[in-house]
Amino acid sequence: MSQDRLLRNVISVMIMAGYEVSEVFAMRPKSFDIIAGNGERIVVLKVISHIDSISEENARDLDRIARNLSGTPLIVGERARDAELERGAVYVRYGIFAINYPTLHDYFVEDSPPLIYASPGGLYVNISGERLRELREHSNLSLGDLGQILGVSRRTVAKYESGMGTTIEIALRIEETFDSGVVEPIDLIQSKSQFKEHNSVTIPEEMPIQAAIEEMGMHVQPMHHAPFQALVRYDSHTILTGYGSAQKVARRAGIIGNISQVTRTHAMCVMTDDHRQRRIGRTLMIGEDSLLSLDEPDDLINLILN
Repeated sequence: MSQDRLLRNVISVMIMAGYEVSEVFAMRPKSFDIIAGNGERIVVLKVISHIDSISEENARDLDRIARNLSGTPLIVGERARDAELERGAVYVRYGIFAINYPTLHDYFVEDSPPLIYASPGGLYVNISGERLRELREHSNLSLGDLGQILGVSRRTVAKYESGMGTTIEIALRIEETFDSGVVEPIDLIQSKSQFKEHNSVTIPEEMPIQAAIEEMGMHVQPMHHAPFQALVRYDSHTILTGYGSAQKVARRAGIIGNISQVTRTHAMCVMTDDHRQRRIGRTLMIGEDSLLSLDEPDDLINLILN
């Protein structure tokens, strides 16, 4: 499947699932392709045929953008190493879940989460340790007894009950032994970041006006490989912010405004060489001097809302 077709399929799935989908972010370099939101959830998606081509830096940027938007990063691809991604299986690229298009459809449209995850050595599942302990004790089996039935050690059974994953084969043996399900589905939306900002490979450069904005009482989070250079926060408001010459930010204003609509945030572009305040779609275009002349953060919010 071509990259464009894969991307179109992903967009179709998210729309069928009731999500509003942003325009495709086509500028390079880029950390994501689209952002989808439904008012409750935000998903930042990178669509790429071969998931191994995602670098650690790219994954870090994708994760940073998603987390700062209170969303979830997700990679959708077709292959890993020399094999196709399995339907119903979750792969991991630098801590970010990666799935194929059918798995995306199953999760978001059919409400059928994946059960299997790929790890070195094969495919595995998560089992409910608490449920396994309840079943074992209800059947009056010791850890050793169950270990003999499953063909594993007593210690391994104890690890299962503590939350360690296992192979599909062992999980099936457990469910056959107790005639009850123990496999836990994987929630793609609840993934946790493995990155820590101070260990970043590449730290986004500060905007020249970052310090001045922060002195006004707003927080600035620089972004990297995104259409917006920063997220500006004040109170409950988040502003997707572009910065640069009027010509540069004008090219990005449309996609910034579009993403702000999907993510229920605001959009602003700060121009270094133009003082004419205006709008491009949802995006407020404001001169750098005009922005810095504002006395209170509420003055900026009022400008954006009016």
